[in-house]
Amino acid sequence: MKKYFLQACLFSLLLLLTDNFLLAQNVKQEQLKKFSLQSAFIIKAPGSEISTTAYRVTAPWYPVTVPSTVLTGLVANGVYPDPYQDMNNMRIPDASDSFNVQYNLGRYSHIPGETNPWKKPYWYRTEFNVPATDKGKYFQLIFKGINYRAEVWLNGKLLADSSQMAGMFAEYSLDASKTIKAGEKNILAVKIYPLDFPGYPAKPQLEALGDFYENGGPTGDIGKNVTMLCSVGWDWIPEVHDRNMGIWQPVYLRTSGHVVIEQPFIVTSLPKLPDTTEAKIKLTLGLNNHSDKNFKGKLTITILPENFSGKPFTLTRALAINANSSEKIELNSDTEALLNIRSPQLWWPNGYGKPNLYRVRIQFSSGDQVSDDTSFVFGIRTVGSTVEMVNGWARRDFFVNGRRVHLVGGAFVPDMLLNADSTRYDDELKLCRNANVNLVRIWGGGIAPPDVFFELADRYGQMVWHDFWVTGDTQGEFKGSPDWPLEGNVFIRNMRSTIFRIRNHPSLLVWTGGNEGHARKELYDAMRESIATIDGTRPFIPSSSGFAKLPAGWKGSWPDDKPTGVYSGGSYTWLDAAKYYQLVNGGKDWLFKDETGLPSQPPYSTLKLNIPNLEPDPKLPYPLNNTWGYHDACSGNGKYDLYYKAMVDRYGTPTSLKDFSDKMQLINADAYRGIFEAVGHKLNETGGVMLWKLNAAFPSVVWQIYDWYLEPNAGYYYMQKACEPVHVQLNLDDSVVAVINRTYHVQKDLKIEAEVYLVDGKRIHRQEQQLNIGAPEAQKSFSLASVLRSGTGVKLILLRLKDASGKLISQNTYWLEATHNYRSLQEMPPAKITASILGSHQNSESVSWKIKFTNPSDKIAFFIHPALLSGETEIRPSFWQDNYFTLAPGETIVTEIAVPARLINRKSLKVVTSGLNVAEMKLPILDR
Repeated sequence: MKKYFLQACLFSLLLLLTDNFLLAQNVKQEQLKKFSLQSAFIIKAPGSEISTTAYRVTAPWYPVTVPSTVLTGLVANGVYPDPYQDMNNMRIPDASDSFNVQYNLGRYSHIPGETNPWKKPYWYRTEFNVPATDKGKYFQLIFKGINYRAEVWLNGKLLADSSQMAGMFAEYSLDASKTIKAGEKNILAVKIYPLDFPGYPAKPQLEALGDFYENGGPTGDIGKNVTMLCSVGWDWIPEVHDRNMGIWQPVYLRTSGHVVIEQPFIVTSLPKLPDTTEAKIKLTLGLNNHSDKNFKGKLTITILPENFSGKPFTLTRALAINANSSEKIELNSDTEALLNIRSPQLWWPNGYGKPNLYRVRIQFSSGDQVSDDTSFVFGIRTVGSTVEMVNGWARRDFFVNGRRVHLVGGAFVPDMLLNADSTRYDDELKLCRNANVNLVRIWGGGIAPPDVFFELADRYGQMVWHDFWVTGDTQGEFKGSPDWPLEGNVFIRNMRSTIFRIRNHPSLLVWTGGNEGHARKELYDAMRESIATIDGTRPFIPSSSGFAKLPAGWKGSWPDDKPTGVYSGGSYTWLDAAKYYQLVNGGKDWLFKDETGLPSQPPYSTLKLNIPNLEPDPKLPYPLNNTWGYHDACSGNGKYDLYYKAMVDRYGTPTSLKDFSDKMQLINADAYRGIFEAVGHKLNETGGVMLWKLNAAFPSVVWQIYDWYLEPNAGYYYMQKACEPVHVQLNLDDSVVAVINRTYHVQKDLKIEAEVYLVDGKRIHRQEQQLNIGAPEAQKSFSLASVLRSGTGVKLILLRLKDASGKLISQNTYWLEATHNYRSLQEMPPAKITASILGSHQNSESVSWKIKFTNPSDKIAFFIHPALLSGETEIRPSFWQDNYFTLAPGETIVTEIAVPARLINRKSLKVVTSGLNVAEMKLPILDR
């Protein structure tokens, strides 16, 4: 993040050259972080008293750092155990009285005499000072997100009540000008109310290979609220016992003049597509005069490149605004020549180009005073969508800057207690970028992520698919009721606030009406209309599943009024990789699959972190015990037991925990690669494929490519490989070697090299072919079917793709046997590899090394896994360009690893490398 800080500093330096920079320092925003927390069970005083200096503390308050949910704050103060670990979550009382009785959780309550400590509100209280020089200015208290209702008191005065502040996803700006005491201590007290309806959780997953888990609880009644629906529990996250009540987003005190800039919105267009050499910009904003005085002033707009070199430009407009009034201002390319941009630097998604960004600064000044000053980044780009009908099934295609984008990515779920901060989001979105993901889906049972998430997605070229807070499990598609949420006005207020908040982000690709379901007509129509009128720059589709049919007479997607054209429905179980080819070749819901995946066991390095109790239960398959069940190793719809069975059938019964983990990585690698390669071989006949899911909400062993500790499993790297810009693969439906070009650039003079080996290292086939490939295109070359059918035993297929200069641009390895008996891999003769550091690079954000691995032996070195350690601990996250790779006899590969600079202690660094038939090797990294 330091790089972006430096960019901001350079921007500020530029502003020093302007006449009004020092005056603009009168506009400021301070985050209020240090609060005290206590329950209304304990604190009996009213807000009018608590929010004054006269209030005398007669009971202990817990110090918390906001953002913080109530449970997060209590865990931080040692009141409750860490719910992420072991079975600790079953040692915390629940918001449902019935659930407490069923599992005897009330005994853990920290409130004397109360079995449910979440029934009453909690108070957050803080003190802050305002300089005397700020007297007479305009003050706003900004709440970016609360859950579920809030009552705000400042210096003994009520600023907002719980009818005004309700729902989890609305942003609130409260006028505090008449209540702030400049030059004195100010007291803010916020009363946070629990959910109106806490919801009844499903039966906890207390057994490994146990019963199917009911998503959203047995009745889905959490859907009565506008909140994080999965806080009542899903089949990948346990119930959050306080339902994440609290101040879960930042709180700011903003100081300005009385004329305030509101809801600025930038719209960019490319009027001559496919020609992108000209762009037009339109800026709309509100000016609100909160005083009794008329103002004449000047609006100043400055636009400059944010992450590339270029010259800024500034335009001004004289304005007058009457007392206690508001004005809507529009500046566009028809009236402002500077808003016609020649040779714009466009924002492109990951894999298609650079995510170029501009920064706009907007100021309103009157006389020699700057009244308001705001700044944000934006991208010049357009997005759009069309629907194609294929054999009676709708397929939705998406476009950026007039070019079709093939979507590869998956669902991004919230942290269990909403503890992700800017560093965590940065790490996770970098992991996604490194895996060649170009889209993350904000799933409808989760949250609307904070501003920093979208800012990072903008910078890393991650398109965002945003579901609203509706799911089939709570709104009546499967269970629940279409009458939920009960307060439609709260849903609409939260929905509109979210559109206003994130509509400027170029990363935001599409809105959807919910997950595998849709809201009732009143809310559905409000969503569709609000997106058209408040945004109007990106499409809306009715649901994240084409299986959730709209009632007759309802309008479809906006603006095309067509069907959704995307489909969920899994499979969520393990499938043989070749099965995905059958599904894709069959078309139907695989024309655009937005949910599919498999259980994904973490590597051995984090196994003991995800499952603290590793003592096997002799009544269960080795090495399981019932703790695994709580961390998601349960058999809902056979999702984990089929996965486990595939490992045993193909690779043999595990003999140790490490052997278990290593064999599971082979399953992960083959299946995840199969998903993306199967869809990739129909690149222009499918709209995309998305995983359920990319990340983890808590330490879990199911449905993620990297775990809660940010450790990728082998499936991550085989997805990375399958989704690389130019890729060589073996199509498992016909054994033909193919090249997939996902880019917009024709690739000429490529050379495919294919080698087939037996496990003893004997090469039985070699073949080469030159080819050119269009853009984007999937092109077949030669078949290996006859080679793969001949003889018996496991065959190792090594594919390489080189460019015209002979540079390796893609490498891939398959292990195949007609009956899927791969046990002989465990008996491969040993191979020895060497490794050396070729160079390193460091900036303020990261440190990276290029590492050369060579196999000097006459044997295959299979499934090589390097890891960067500091001391004896692996550095997480680590961003490897390639991992779990295979080297033919005499082969060399150069890969690169980057890690966040904050994690580096060079004196204790080493790369530890091992493979299925390669002994552990340590390569020290010396301080250079």
